[in-house]
Amino acid sequence: STHNPSSHRFYLHPGLSEDLVGTHPPGAHSLVAMSVGYFLEDFVDMLCNQKLHQSWELLFHHSVVIVCFGIAVLLHQYVGFALVALLVEINSIFLHLRQILLMANLVHTTCYRLNSIINLGTYVVFRIATLAWMTRWLFLNRENVPLATYAVGTVGMAIMTPMNIILLYRLLRSDFFK
Repeated sequence: STHNPSSHRFYLHPGLSEDLVGTHPPGAHSLVAMSVGYFLEDFVDMLCNQKLHQSWELLFHHSVVIVCFGIAVLLHQYVGFALVALLVEINSIFLHLRQILLMANLVHTTCYRLNSIINLGTYVVFRIATLAWMTRWLFLNRENVPLATYAVGTVGMAIMTPMNIILLYRLLRSDFFK
């Protein structure tokens, strides 16, 4: 409803129902469930094929996502919130392309430079702004969210936000402040 002031809080995904807890768009539950599967597969792949000192941050990240999304999938609650969290993954396209370009030794190319700019832009919009919005939503809705769920969400945000700020710093240092 356009007359409900709370509807203005959900500007990140205008089609999403105002209720991020109990309702979600068609297909959202399946998307979040598939995402849990992806994060589980990627987690196992990293455990088997990478050294722990190289992958511990991503393993930790994936653990938090698997727990939070797993709760949403199993309880059929907070699927809308998880859907908003998946906006973060839009940036992953450009983060992964950056990795591929680095492995192909194409750092000094226009393609790498262009990807660096797009990567930074999508990083700020889809990682930093989305996590800030989610933290704000949790804080504004703390009285409507059960304590256990609020605790999981708050711990999740308290882990993800610094991790993403550190990664942003590393990206800026590597691609812009050489």
